[in-house]
Parts: sequence; C-alpha cells; structure tokens
Amino acid sequence: MKIIMNVRITQGYEKWVELFHSAGSVREQFGITVLAYGHDKDNDSSVYQVLEVESMEKMQEAMSNPELQKMRTDAGVDLESQRVTFLVE
Repeated sequence: MKIIMNVRITQGYEKWVELFHSAGSVREQFGITVLAYGHDKDNDSSVYQVLEVESMEKMQEAMSNPELQKMRTDAGVDLESQRVTFLVE
C-alpha cells in the first residue's frame, strides 16, 4: 500500500532531513519504505513523504511506537498536523 504523508515541521527542513534519515532502521522494522520526500516549493515547513507500507496495521503500530514518536518530535514534526492520503495502485 502506498501513502502520502504530509506534516508541518517547526525546527527547519535541514534538521528534519537529518533526523528523517537517522530513523531508517526503525522504519524498516515496521515494513515502511520511503519512495520520495520533499517540501512545497515556497514553504519548506510543509513536508511530504511518499511511503510504501506492508499494511495499515504495521503503519499504525509504527505511529504509536514511542521511539519513532520521539524521533519525529525531535525533528520538529507537529504530530497534530499529520495528514495521510491513500493512493490507488
């Protein structure tokens, strides 16, 4: 299943990218593959990720994982702003 995730970040894009890359092994544990990521052309505080997930159950498990939540908040992710779009394959 492929999804687009959009979040607002509060501590700068460069910091988010650095911490996003450092979470790769945690994402792997939950069967999440990053296909692409980036930000709006004129707004680098609105970040998009295109992800492939094994299942929504695994994705929900990942999103409730304290370690991953801490990594995301440390990167400046406003968890309340998160929006997910499900893509048709």
